Amino acid sequence: MTKLVQLKTYARCRPVTAKALLRAVASSTAIETGQSIQQLENKLKQPSGKFASLKLAR
Repeated sequence: MTKLVQLKTYARCRPVTAKALLRAVASSTAIETGQSIQQLENKLKQPSGKFASLKLAR
């Protein structure tokens, strides 16, 4: 089985959780900015009223 087929199969079996997405964004940002992952995770978890009026599609 090729690597691409393996990745596609794996992606279908395990949905992305909010926690995993938050961690991915925080770690990617940490690499780019030099900040700590934990700091960024905490910042992302804090509610921000900045875009409270927008509704996201589900």
